[in-house]
Amino acid sequence: MASQAQRILAIGGVQLGPPSTDWPLHQFLLDLAGQARPRICFVGTAGGESAADRAAFYATFARQAEATHLDLFGRRVDDIEAFLLDQDVIYVGGGNTANMLAIWRVHGVDKALRAAWERGVVLAGWSAGAICWFEGGLTDSFGPDLGPLKDGLKLLSGTFCPHYDSESLRRPRYEELVGSGTLGDGYAADDGVGLLFEGRNFSEAVASLPGQHAYRVERRRGNAVEDTQIRARLLR
Repeated sequence: MASQAQRILAIGGVQLGPPSTDWPLHQFLLDLAGQARPRICFVGTAGGESAADRAAFYATFARQAEATHLDLFGRRVDDIEAFLLDQDVIYVGGGNTANMLAIWRVHGVDKALRAAWERGVVLAGWSAGAICWFEGGLTDSFGPDLGPLKDGLKLLSGTFCPHYDSESLRRPRYEELVGSGTLGDGYAADDGVGLLFEGRNFSEAVASLPGQHAYRVERRRGNAVEDTQIRARLLR
C-alpha cells in the first residue's frame, strides 16, 4: 500500500524505452514507492494517449513493476479515483498541458489525483506531467509560441518550466514571464532531471546524467530575475 508521505517528482524531460539513458531516474521513482514490485500507472492524456508512448512505458517498467495505464479517450475504468488510489506510483506523460487538464476535469481525474497524493501515492511526470502539479508554468499548449499556463492542479505552489537545456527559447521566455509577474516564481529543470517535493516543500534534485541541473527562478525588484542553479545529485 502507498505510504502517507506526500511526494511528487517533477521531471524536466525524459526518454522511455530501451535506448533511454534515464533508467536511473526511473529506478529512483520506483524506489520512492518503498515496494519490491510497485504498482505504477501511466497517464498519457497530454500525448493523446499515443500507442507508442504507452508501449515505451511498458517496455521501461513492466519487468520491474506492476505496470498499467489509464485511458480517457477510450475509457474502460468506471471508478477512476479507486483505480488511482490502488497504485503506488502515478506517472504522467508529456504533451499538451492545457488539453490534458481540461480532459482531466471532465472525468474527475484532477480530484482523484489530489486524493491519491493526500493518501501517499507517489505522483510524477515529465514536461506537461510536471507542470500540472504546480499553479502554472511555461507551455506550448496554445500554439507554436511559448506562453503562460495558470490553471494547474496547485498541489505545489509556484510555477514550473521543463526542457530548460534542450529547447533554446524556454529559459529566456520563462525568465521574461517570471520577471514581469505574469508567472509566479518557480522551478525549472533540464532534461533528465527530477525535482522531488515532500509535502509542498522542495527536497532535492536528482539527475540521470552528469552536467544536468535544476533551477530556482525568482522575480526581483525592477522586473529583474534571479536564476539560481540547484545542483542535482547524480543517480547511479
